[in-house]
Amino acid sequence: MKLTETLEDFYTVKIKGMPENLKKEIGHFNVFKLDDYIGSTCNPLPYTRKDFYKISLIIGKNKVHYADKVVAIEDQALFFANPQIPYSWEHIDESQTGFFCIFTDAFFSQFGNLKEYPLFQPGGNPVVPVSVELAESLKSVYLRMLDEINSDYVFKYDVIRNLVFEIIHLALKTQTVTTSLYSKSNATIRISSLFLELLERQFPIESISQQINFRSPSEYANQLNVHVNHLNKALKETTGKTTSQIISERIVQEAMILLKQTNWNINEIAWCLGFEELSHFINFFKKNVQVSPKNYRLTEIV
Repeated sequence: MKLTETLEDFYTVKIKGMPENLKKEIGHFNVFKLDDYIGSTCNPLPYTRKDFYKISLIIGKNKVHYADKVVAIEDQALFFANPQIPYSWEHIDESQTGFFCIFTDAFFSQFGNLKEYPLFQPGGNPVVPVSVELAESLKSVYLRMLDEINSDYVFKYDVIRNLVFEIIHLALKTQTVTTSLYSKSNATIRISSLFLELLERQFPIESISQQINFRSPSEYANQLNVHVNHLNKALKETTGKTTSQIISERIVQEAMILLKQTNWNINEIAWCLGFEELSHFINFFKKNVQVSPKNYRLTEIV
């Protein structure tokens, strides 16, 4: 069973052709009009992780299936997808329009840190409803991307990187309350960001021979060279959650994904997630999800 859709898969299924320089680039970027890839001729992509980022402006009625959640889009919204979390979306009506851009992590090497932004973090909300007025502004940003990528300007990709960040900041500004991550001290923000980055490095799990390295708050604190109480205080200030809560939520999320997307047995999944005893994993999962791993696997994906 294929766990991750690659850029090559995307271009083969959606675009029916491969960019000549895809394998030669340090980092990849492309932008598209959504109108060209929806409708009766559209081949829907499976519910999987992607090995690239995607930011979509979706105008029309849709449902986004993201991790284990379903989010309804009634009018227009931005959707921020990252390589850690599987997703797909379904069009509810035929009246659809919009844009989307795709890019790799390497495209933003030494040009900001995408993973520090809550829109791309596992605990964040990747669907941001936008007003009609903001949707018009966002359309103009995407159209500028299209103009730049088709231009001969030597530094066009630097312009495009700035345009991507413009979309990110427009989305953040529309949220009712600016995330607490940006209202705390620099030191607190830094330690929280380093923790979240270290946590995410362990995912996704894509092989039964792959096991996460750290599960306890003290193990993360040791890696970050801080006292576990200091780490816990920083995370409580920036996220409102304890270190243990964040670790548990991420492991539960990965467990749900593996139970739904793979045919690995539950013992293999437990081992990959750092549980030496199957009974410990079953009890952990039942405590957090209220059903056993076996029964969760048997439920329908929504």
